[in-house]
Amino acid sequence: QVQLVESGGGLVQTGGSLRLSCATSARTLSRYTMAWFRQAPGKEREFVAAITPGGVSMAYADSVKGRFTISKATTKNTMDLQMHTLTPEDTAVYYCAARGYSWPSRVIRDYDYWGQGTQVTISS
Repeated sequence: QVQLVESGGGLVQTGGSLRLSCATSARTLSRYTMAWFRQAPGKEREFVAAITPGGVSMAYADSVKGRFTISKATTKNTMDLQMHTLTPEDTAVYYCAARGYSWPSRVIRDYDYWGQGTQVTISS
């Protein structure tokens, strides 16, 4: 069974940085495409970034490209999202997700496993 546990959320000022982590098993990290989605209050959940099992292919939403970096830390068994130059528009609950195919899909329904989410709040 795939288990995903997010951490690293918090409150930061505009322009600040945060690093989110998604803890999972080594098996999940090596065999599943993993992704970050986010959901702001009153809005639908949206794609943020994804990375394939081998870390060869990555995808980013246009709104975060150049500011966010997705990566895998195999020594810690985590998938991370480094976020820079944060704005209030980045405020949302961030979810970790996994799918058993080697393609960085941007589609929510393509992901079979989800974490509980971690709150990120950016103050203006």
